[in-house]
Amino acid sequence: MSALREKLDLLLSETSLQVSDLQKKQLVGYVELLHKWNKAYNLTSVRNPEDMLVKHILDSIVVGEHIIGERFIDVGTGPGLPGIPLAIMHPNKTFVLLDSLGKRIRFIKQVVHELGIENVTAVQSRVEEFDPEGGFDGVLSRAFASMTDMVNWCKHLPKESTGCFYALKGQVHEQEVSDLPEWCSVTDIKPLQVPELEGDRHLVILSKQG
Repeated sequence: MSALREKLDLLLSETSLQVSDLQKKQLVGYVELLHKWNKAYNLTSVRNPEDMLVKHILDSIVVGEHIIGERFIDVGTGPGLPGIPLAIMHPNKTFVLLDSLGKRIRFIKQVVHELGIENVTAVQSRVEEFDPEGGFDGVLSRAFASMTDMVNWCKHLPKESTGCFYALKGQVHEQEVSDLPEWCSVTDIKPLQVPELEGDRHLVILSKQG
């Protein structure tokens, strides 16, 4: 068994997540591809594959129990985070991974092809120009600087009455919440436990009002 697989097993043992052998293989395969492509494409500032398991894989998949629905979009996905790990963990849900940079979308398409992930669609587009046919149950992001920017730029993406925004954040500051537009409100803040990760992690769930 590879060192990465052993490390992943160790991290997962500190959570309540149920992960199949295939899912573990795909998660490790994703990290291996990210590490390989990162040398040429500079996809992430995290260089060490074991650190990627903590800061990218576990940090993404702990969100899974909180997302409700079947159709999701990951905006500003970068190299596919949190979308790829969540898609691996939830093969019954579909994920659109959106980014404006071609090299990131090329990488995601290669990952999806090599690892046999069938519930991901990679789209190169600016978020404000993307037309979501029918809307999404959830709009995910871990890359936006502020929640206000996220909800304003992604206002057209969630389903009208039931769709939510899911912002993956470190600390949640009161100022950031009070700065939100009137049409949007925080419905829940979930503290996230990520093994071996220093600092706070939270999932902020927001919805349109009215």
